[in-house]
Amino acid sequence: MGKIISVTNQKGGVGKTTTSVNLAASLVATKRKVLLIDLDPQGNATMGSGVDKHELETSVYDVLVDEMSIAEAKVKSPAGYDLIGANADLTAAEVELLEQDHKEQRLNKSLEGLRSLYDYILIDCPPSLNMLTVNALVASDSVIIPMQCEYYALEGLTALLNTIEKIKNVLNPKLEIDGLLRTMYDPRIALANQVSSQLTEHFGDKVYRTIIPRNVRLAEAPSHGLPALEYDSRSRGAVSYLALAGELIRRAEQKVPKGPVETAHA
Repeated sequence: MGKIISVTNQKGGVGKTTTSVNLAASLVATKRKVLLIDLDPQGNATMGSGVDKHELETSVYDVLVDEMSIAEAKVKSPAGYDLIGANADLTAAEVELLEQDHKEQRLNKSLEGLRSLYDYILIDCPPSLNMLTVNALVASDSVIIPMQCEYYALEGLTALLNTIEKIKNVLNPKLEIDGLLRTMYDPRIALANQVSSQLTEHFGDKVYRTIIPRNVRLAEAPSHGLPALEYDSRSRGAVSYLALAGELIRRAEQKVPKGPVETAHA
């Protein structure tokens, strides 16, 4: 049975899309079947997957509003995973969904029956708590929370955890936090080390051992429409996301013991 995971944080610029695209590509590299759903109207995960958002004939808008099937809407990314793309049309969906019955269940309904086709379904969420994000959380088994180790990160994390708890209590009792992912990490910055230590102290095995470093190749890859693994497979960013994929698989499929021990800072 496939696992549905939302990649979300209400704070922007923390690496949600970078994580969604590169984790999808890394899981494919481990021979897993993956579907990536771009649920952000900016369409960055679509472009970063090598698909032009301006030329999409079908998108996640059609799935949510017009109830088009995933099979009809998906395209194949050059990196090997299936993609439900997004563009500016999705902005209108936020308003149109408010008038729909069972508006928070639209994505969940569209994913029925797909678990047997994929090992992982990843959802790249917008950086806000709107009806799109609610749809993602209602459809998901778990959540990956990318976050930078900086001063405001912990405050924003508290608000996000409260939101996830509310969704779990009201709409999706199976929802859980898969893990907190430290992104754009620079070990030379004292505050980053301090916040990282606080995270592992308070959240323990909910913090991924893998740390994603601040990496030029990782930042360059989206402008070429490629995951880092396709752009420069030997870069620290690409290697780190491969490590994250391995950790995710071990947690989900092998049920190995988890702990707050950190890997090298790549």
